[in-house]
Amino acid sequence: MEELQKIRNGDGWKLKPVSAATIDHIARQPEVTFSQPEPHCTTICKTEKMDWHLQASRGVHARPQPMKSHRCLSRTSSGKPPAANLEKNLSRVMRIQPIAWVAWQGRRGWNNERDRTAGHFRLPMDCPTLVSFLLKSLPCDYGCVRGRGSRRKERSSRGGHIQEALLDLESLKNNQDLSLCTLMALIYAHKKKPNPDREVILELDARLKEHRKTAGQDALYLAGLFLWHVGRHDKAREYIDRMIKISSGSKEGLILKGWIDVTCGKEASIKKAIKYFDEGLQSGHDVFGLMGKAQYFEVRQNYSGALETVNQIIANSPHFLPAFIRKMKLQLALQDWEQAAETAQRLLQKDALNLEALQFEAIHHLCREGKIPEASSKLADLISALNHLEPHNSQLFCKTALVFSRTCGRSPLILQQTQALVEKAFSLASQSADIATELGYQMILQGKIKEAMKWYKNAMDLDETSIPALTGIIRCQLMEGKLEDVEQQLEFLNEIQQSIGKSAELSYIRAVLAMKKHKRQEEVITLLNDVLDTHFSSLQGLPLGVEYFEKLNPDFLIEIIKEYLNFCPAQPAGPGQPVSPLLKPCASVLETVVKTVPGLLQAAYLVAKVKYLAGNAEAAQSILQHCIEQDPSHADAHLLMAQVYLLQNNFKLCSQSLELCLSYNFEVREHPVYHLIKAKAQIKMGETAEAIKTLQMAMNLPGMRNVTSSSKSKTKKVEIDGSDRVSVYLELVDAHRLNGEQHEAIKVLQDAINEFSGTPEELRVMIANADLALAQGDIEGALTMLRNITPEQNYYVQAKEKMAEIYLNYRKDKKLYASCYRDLVEKLPSSHTFLLFGDAYMNIQEPEEAIEVYEQALKSNPRDGTLARKIGNALVKTHNYLKAINYYEAALKTGQQTFLSYDLAELLLKLNQYEKAQKVLHQVLDHESANDLSSLMEDVRYHVLLAKVYSKMESTEDAVVSLQKARELQTKVLKRIQIEQLDAVPEQKQLAAEICAEIAKHSATQRNYEKAIKFYKEALVHCETDNKVMLELARLYLAHDDVDSCQRQCALLLKNDPDNAAATMMMADLMFRKQDYEQAVFHFQQLLDRNPDNYATLSRLIDLLRRAGKLDEVSKFLMMAEKHSPRTQLDAGFHYCKGLYLWYTGEPNDALRHFNKARKDNEWGQNAVYNMIEICLNPDNETVGGEVFEHLDGDTDISTEKQESVQLAVRTAEKLLKELKPQTVQGQVQLCIMENYCLLATKQKSNVEQALNAFTEVVVNEKDHVPALLGMAIAYMILKQPPRARNQLRRISKMDWNPIDAEEFEKSWLLLADVYIQSSKYDMAGELLKRCLRHNRSCCKAYEYMGYIMEKEQAYKDAAANYEMAWKYGNQTNPAIGFKLAFNYLKAKRYVDAISVCHKALLF
Repeated sequence: MEELQKIRNGDGWKLKPVSAATIDHIARQPEVTFSQPEPHCTTICKTEKMDWHLQASRGVHARPQPMKSHRCLSRTSSGKPPAANLEKNLSRVMRIQPIAWVAWQGRRGWNNERDRTAGHFRLPMDCPTLVSFLLKSLPCDYGCVRGRGSRRKERSSRGGHIQEALLDLESLKNNQDLSLCTLMALIYAHKKKPNPDREVILELDARLKEHRKTAGQDALYLAGLFLWHVGRHDKAREYIDRMIKISSGSKEGLILKGWIDVTCGKEASIKKAIKYFDEGLQSGHDVFGLMGKAQYFEVRQNYSGALETVNQIIANSPHFLPAFIRKMKLQLALQDWEQAAETAQRLLQKDALNLEALQFEAIHHLCREGKIPEASSKLADLISALNHLEPHNSQLFCKTALVFSRTCGRSPLILQQTQALVEKAFSLASQSADIATELGYQMILQGKIKEAMKWYKNAMDLDETSIPALTGIIRCQLMEGKLEDVEQQLEFLNEIQQSIGKSAELSYIRAVLAMKKHKRQEEVITLLNDVLDTHFSSLQGLPLGVEYFEKLNPDFLIEIIKEYLNFCPAQPAGPGQPVSPLLKPCASVLETVVKTVPGLLQAAYLVAKVKYLAGNAEAAQSILQHCIEQDPSHADAHLLMAQVYLLQNNFKLCSQSLELCLSYNFEVREHPVYHLIKAKAQIKMGETAEAIKTLQMAMNLPGMRNVTSSSKSKTKKVEIDGSDRVSVYLELVDAHRLNGEQHEAIKVLQDAINEFSGTPEELRVMIANADLALAQGDIEGALTMLRNITPEQNYYVQAKEKMAEIYLNYRKDKKLYASCYRDLVEKLPSSHTFLLFGDAYMNIQEPEEAIEVYEQALKSNPRDGTLARKIGNALVKTHNYLKAINYYEAALKTGQQTFLSYDLAELLLKLNQYEKAQKVLHQVLDHESANDLSSLMEDVRYHVLLAKVYSKMESTEDAVVSLQKARELQTKVLKRIQIEQLDAVPEQKQLAAEICAEIAKHSATQRNYEKAIKFYKEALVHCETDNKVMLELARLYLAHDDVDSCQRQCALLLKNDPDNAAATMMMADLMFRKQDYEQAVFHFQQLLDRNPDNYATLSRLIDLLRRAGKLDEVSKFLMMAEKHSPRTQLDAGFHYCKGLYLWYTGEPNDALRHFNKARKDNEWGQNAVYNMIEICLNPDNETVGGEVFEHLDGDTDISTEKQESVQLAVRTAEKLLKELKPQTVQGQVQLCIMENYCLLATKQKSNVEQALNAFTEVVVNEKDHVPALLGMAIAYMILKQPPRARNQLRRISKMDWNPIDAEEFEKSWLLLADVYIQSSKYDMAGELLKRCLRHNRSCCKAYEYMGYIMEKEQAYKDAAANYEMAWKYGNQTNPAIGFKLAFNYLKAKRYVDAISVCHKALLF
């Protein structure tokens, strides 16, 4: 053992641990043949190769040069090397780390369960002894004596190998280190012989006991290793414990003990294994120990920990292939297909014939991608590698076929290859009943029942006790319709079931037999549930991998789901109706199948069908679209897609799907479902006569009538389900009734009664008969028919529901309506009927009774999430919020209803109990990182809701952090959901878009526009047609003054939604920014033509027409709004728009009256009040702070009357301010600005200084706040500090104009122009006034200032032209402007015009 320790540590012989890659290198050397010794042999023999490994120094494996003179090993006539050489070589091999050669053997594939359990370090159990296995494997595995392709042929009987092993072992039993191990192997081999010699075994056992007394640590170690390999864990542990004691804690012994414990299958021992591995690995990176540690983590289902350990091995031993194989399998267990595929590629680069990697690639193409041709190609490569490496391994050939045949969706291409594999296995082991049974199953998958029966009988001939073979025979009989034979066989198996254990396939056969014999639905469903329970129990604890795929057997699960669907309604549940409870197990099973084998289109199609029957048409459509993209010829998918479109009332697309279906499979015309869908579409389009013709064509199809008598006809290949047949009859009845052909309807219905008498579908006909009686007004007759349906019959629930509908809608009797559901609960108590009863109470507005029913149902099924949620919702609907909260909290304390955390938090949020909602969400999110898809999706919802809570608490940063976490999780969800849950892709993409949009919204609030734009763009990546996001992004571009980007976004939005009002308004704003007023007005006119009372648009149009200088056009739009509705005069929006128009046209008093009518409105009130305040503070639209016109006549004294008027106006404005209750930060700032404008209006020094301080504070917080800067400038002007005012106004003049602060920009430019005019800087003033007029062509004050400048320059004609515009846009209501206009007309010698204006001015 000291020597072995030296080898492990790299001392002594300086041995480098032999890696699989090194062995592979040796194995690929030329073949050695044993002939007469040659003097100059250039081929390296076994001994020399082993010496090369033993002498190799650390770090480099250099191929030695061939010896010039070399004698190969001589052999006896039997072809065996002398015993001395065998002993020498074996001793050296045993001293090499077991990991080296065992790992290499692992690449050959494992033959049984024990091998897979132990990973790549267990010897195949079909070898008689460890030593014999070594002797027979070394020549092939090391490539020393025989070449790689000339492995000794296996025999079906191991007798020959056992005899050879015994001869070899006899020559080794005297070696001190090997004797103990050899004696054990001899005993084991003798016991394996057909006729064991008891005396020899007793003699060997006696010698073993003697040797055990004096055995050293090396002998004990090897003996423990052998015992472990043959599965005697307790005995192996006994030897290793003794070895560890002798060696004072040997690291090798501790590691092997860890392996023994981790593979023994006992929980108590497995827990201890990690301690031994850690102790054995304290002083180095022993590969055997690290692989054992990885095995421990894998057994404990800690696949991430196992992967981390394997990565550590790869880092230290990059050529060690078993670590790569283990890594690939662990990545698959973690469902990381991409990384597993990458590892497989690396494996194949190192070893092009690696069986595990080739197998994974084929599985990846088949199960993950659903690419049959590529999978078939990879499977062909795998078969070729098997033929090259393991040409005689029958078990491996058979085993390889299992995973592909179960997951290929019965693809003929794959099944042809798997059949060939099993046939090859049977040719190698023609006495194997298991392989013959598998061949029978392969035939069943291909629909070859007779051939399957032949193989199952062959298997029974080989092994009369084979239960799988007998089960196969029974299944064939069932498929052939031999029900009596099946029943007899099952009775026999029932007798011996206790000894053979439960079988999912036998339970399935019982369920199908019960259905074919028309047993009660509940009995069949119970049997099917039992099938699922038994089947899934075998999967517990298995990681995703080859074995999981085999045992999952998706093909078998699909068969089970089809049986469930036979009992589901043929049509989807209506709005508000509970779905069939049978769809729940179907959805659950199919979710598992699709998650595991996402490439299986048959499973995806069934998921779509379940979604369709559950009423979720959008989800079904999404999945079917994927199916059709993967396989455009999938006729069933086209047919179901047509039904989905029919449900959505999209008849054009429904017809297109039917045509596509027909183009890919013309035989679909022979099936009534095609005609049934077509007829339903025609009926909904009002083409009843055409629908009748279509249904009559369906009625004439083979098999539609007298199906029993035609069963032996040539048309038997078209199998028509009874449910489809009765659906055609009943649809034809409805068509005749709708067409007014009552007599024909009754005739067809009578035919249906005769046709389906004595079948399960008879009750559907009876319910249809009741519907017909109801249509004829015979309510009592309909009820009588429905009462005849008893609880023992299949359609009892539907009959009771129909009765309840009649009582409620025709009799208007709520008590009898509820009593129907009460009868259901009494006769058929189940969670579904209780749910129907509770929903019935909710429908008649009796939530208290509904709650009692739900609670009663929840007691029998405490884990039913639907019931628990309905109780909570019912309590909320009754406004019993406290009880609802208490209920949610009590349910959460039980730990069984954690999903209710979301409902509770949402309720607390609605009740403004933010801290409690936050606490609930923190508790539910306080867990380790989830890996399964459903948990990830739930966590995303919780984080999004938590962000809403933070937003309400005005904790923006926390809200953004929570949204970022949700975004990270949603990225993982989107990556996995494309494969595992295809129907939820649109919904989850929409959620991802909403998360990004919320982050963008918060970023925009924080004025981080670049970040906001980034996240809005990301939202559009997830959902390209999200109009809301597109609109917000366009607004952001507009706020960011990126006009071109905004215009492009609006154009895209209007392309998707031409009637989008917000986008149209924004386009109008863009056109206005570009001073294209005609286009801007055109966009608004489009909106108002469609909807004249769209007052939001009208108010914007009034402002736009004012700025375009076309206020005279406003009146016609106001008239359109008045004519549109007689209630227009009562609408606050109309009064707001009318007040806006009057204010702009210089009629402030009338404007105040209209604004006052809108003042109390929730939508228009706040803006109306602000406008009223502005009118009160500046009714004549003067330039506040300006001095040009204030002292024009030289009168500096303000009359007492005017002072009182100003004070009254200010007091009115202050009262109005008290009505404002802004909810946002921006609203608070706006209110502050307006309050201080009121202080400025008093013109009292103390008030002005107070306002100035307030404005300064706002500017400190936001330096470019235009209203605050304007307020500061006005304050400075009132305080007679024009230079300071000018500085603030210059700051504003240098800013870019924006529509939000348009009024303030205009006022600041006018005030600065006033300052310049006072200083006689007319040119500078003129530029500012022109800027004003560019943005507002109706700016009366700008024209007045321009006229004043022209007048000062004695350009009276130009002055008159400007005053004329001011007079026009002031609506000829300002006498001061009228006087100036008349004066300049006089100076320009336009006397008549002057007189006319004077007459008008004198009227005021």
